[in-house]
Amino acid sequence: MNPAETLEVACTAAWDPLISESLGEWRLRWAAGFTGRANSALAVGDPGVPISLALRQVCDFAHSRDIEPRVHAIKDSTTEEALAAHGWIPDIEYANGHEVTVLTGPPGAGDAALVLDEPAPAWWELTTGSAEPSPAQRHVLATGKTGFGMFGDFAAVRGAVTDDIVLVGRLAVRPSHRRQGHAVTLMNAIGAWGTRHGAARCVLQVSVTNSAALALYAGLGFTEHHRYRYWIPA
Repeated sequence: MNPAETLEVACTAAWDPLISESLGEWRLRWAAGFTGRANSALAVGDPGVPISLALRQVCDFAHSRDIEPRVHAIKDSTTEEALAAHGWIPDIEYANGHEVTVLTGPPGAGDAALVLDEPAPAWWELTTGSAEPSPAQRHVLATGKTGFGMFGDFAAVRGAVTDDIVLVGRLAVRPSHRRQGHAVTLMNAIGAWGTRHGAARCVLQVSVTNSAALALYAGLGFTEHHRYRYWIPA
């Protein structure tokens, strides 16, 4: 696998779906509709069958579990060329942004004591909108070597370590507490936590339309590694 594919595989291990099935080197993922990353086919590597059959199996897997078929593919890859050739299109209507930039950067140095082993109700409320997460939310966000950063009851972040990376996500700050440095504090804290657990670098997955987040991460030394997009049948 090339570096982008290797990083995608590491990231999916840090974002565990309820069900994951292998299709050659592809991964079919389901988590009751919670997040695109856990409810799409990660199309990296060789599916082991002709692309037309692979896409049919992607559709069968999704339809049997009441989600829309969706493929997660590295932008400008040969997989995207094959998807287009078989009538699939970028999912431009995807609510959270169909094109995502994958950023890498230094883990930073902060107060790892801000990162808890178990998420508090306030953490769930900040990151999912409810203090009582669904089974899918709890599984996807709290499975594996995970840490849950909290600053007061107004800022939260998640980190998950796999291989030599800490995948950082779900960064949230209440509107009344924004622009006060809390996001930077938590990014440094989760980076320090990741370092303690063997991570050598941080990874972020951010919609290319999220200009505020991209500016924050650029200021922390993050740069683009590659991009991926979601594709759907036309």
